Amino acid sequence: MKHVIVSLLAACICTVSIAQTKLVSEKINVSGNCKSCKKHIEAAAKEAGASVANWDVDTKVLSVKFDGTKTSDKKIEAKIAAVGYDTQDVKATDESYKKLEECCQYDRKKAAAKQ
Repeated sequence: MKHVIVSLLAACICTVSIAQTKLVSEKINVSGNCKSCKKHIEAAAKEAGASVANWDVDTKVLSVKFDGTKTSDKKIEAKIAAVGYDTQDVKATDESYKKLEECCQYDRKKAAAKQ
């Protein structure tokens, strides 16, 4: 009987934790130039809570998946901007942009016009 109660309790806990997860998929425009940018952008997105992050060098679009109960697209964009990359809604500071490797310093005026 004790094993049945423990099993039922475990099943309830698993069901509650699954129900609280809200998987969200988003596409975010992020300025950048190269494979080095890709590495930094994807790492920043994951640090901000994305479980999946894939930035396309050609289209400049970051596809992310994340648990909406733990993070948001705005938090992800803020983290990406903090490492120097402008997003569709958050502009990186000049200071963080200037810290980017030379190959990663995209034309900010041109990038802003496309977004």
